[in-house]
Amino acid sequence: MGDISISNGSGHGVQRKSCWYEEEIEENLRWCFALKSILHTGASQYQDIQLLDTKPFGKALVIDGKLQSAEIDEFIYHESLVHPPLLNHPNPKTIFIMGGGEGSTAREILRHRDVQKVIMCDIDEEVVDFCKSHLLVNKEAFYDPRMELVINDARAELERREELYDVIIGDLADPLEGGPCYQLYTKSFYEFIVKPKL
Repeated sequence: MGDISISNGSGHGVQRKSCWYEEEIEENLRWCFALKSILHTGASQYQDIQLLDTKPFGKALVIDGKLQSAEIDEFIYHESLVHPPLLNHPNPKTIFIMGGGEGSTAREILRHRDVQKVIMCDIDEEVVDFCKSHLLVNKEAFYDPRMELVINDARAELERREELYDVIIGDLADPLEGGPCYQLYTKSFYEFIVKPKL
């Protein structure tokens, strides 16, 4: 799980503090990077939330101790997640996002002018509100008239809705046991819930 540590050191007789973020990727492998500041740390009903201002990557969103995205390179992930399915679909008009609370997936989808409706369904309203306030690069996506924000479990929402979608995209946190979305990573979910809605 990601940790923030403050260490004292001395440089030429002057004491200084440095703040670092550290995350274990797997056994015997960790990464860490220096922070400018900790912008927010807290917990919602579903998960721990941190927004860090990092020296190498800019603002970084951390959920349950796992880095979700960083300002400097998040576009690589979100462009790769969104544009291949939308460009391969002959006429993508209605898109459903499972998760995507930070707004980056919606931002990329809404760049497609032919898209008429985007339903973003995230379980954690606190994360969505937090990202709306702090991740300004995605602010326009939240106020686009084509965007409908739904706060609910994506599985329950897909089961409840009768309409079909041209594309369904999952922008989900890691499938941590007991976390808010680990059941959205199963074969049966895609076979019996997602596929019939396409």
